[in-house]
Amino acid sequence: MTMALLAAALLMGFFGSPHCLGMCGGLVTAFGLSMKDVSPTKRRALVATYHLGRLSSYALLGLLAGFIGTTVLEPLMKGNSLPRILLGAVLVFVGVTMLGAPFLTKLERFGMRFWQYLSPLRQKVFPLNTFPRALTAGLLWGFLPCGLVYGALLIAVVAHNPLSGAALMFVFGLGTIPMLVATHETVGWLRDKIGRFRLRQLNGAVMVLSGLAVAVVPMVMANMHGGHGGGHAQMDHSSHSAMMSETDAHNIDQMNHDMTPAMDHDMQDMDNHMDHSMHDMGDDATSMHHGQ
Repeated sequence: MTMALLAAALLMGFFGSPHCLGMCGGLVTAFGLSMKDVSPTKRRALVATYHLGRLSSYALLGLLAGFIGTTVLEPLMKGNSLPRILLGAVLVFVGVTMLGAPFLTKLERFGMRFWQYLSPLRQKVFPLNTFPRALTAGLLWGFLPCGLVYGALLIAVVAHNPLSGAALMFVFGLGTIPMLVATHETVGWLRDKIGRFRLRQLNGAVMVLSGLAVAVVPMVMANMHGGHGGGHAQMDHSSHSAMMSETDAHNIDQMNHDMTPAMDHDMQDMDNHMDHSMHDMGDDATSMHHGQ
């Protein structure tokens, strides 16, 4: 898992936190009211404790999501580009969701049934005046149905590594903390700035572009590199053939050059030998004539 993916999870949590505030605002208010009789110092410690419990739940969910990705998806993604394509598709899906597409609302409604099932256990943590209760409240809070959390879990699944999934979800949870621990005035300021500059939509658009880049750009580059390599191969083959032809021609010329003087010399020796033989035959004939 790269640092870019962790940064995406952090920004996703921060810029999506106005949505978290809408979902969790009543719960945060209830937690605050249950701690009205404790000292300010202990109150801050209790707030930190239940946020630690919430992030622990996110990390546990991320661990499970990464385990699912490892056991279910990993065997299908060996030796191919499916991991990259799947990660890009999930980033695009989550980005479009942050842009406002209601893709995860049905999943939120399904999660609400489980949240209602936890209602008796949730009632037992109030008032949040002890650290075990605060930690338990935070652990339960992590299972509150939220489309943004589900989107982050999808990214944890395609991280196809349990520890990476846990780290990604923990970092996502860190991004949501500023909005949830801010004072009323600061919450209004943050919501105003994020809404005015459409930072959530901007982050969604960045995630869409990032997903497209992750899924598409390497394939385009591979195709371009493959065509370029093929051209080089043809050029190299042609150049090699041309060099072989030149080498063969040079060798033939060299052989002709080496063989010609030898052949001329042999022919000259044969002519001289034949002349000498004819001369000897003439002398023998003359001698035989004089003898008669």
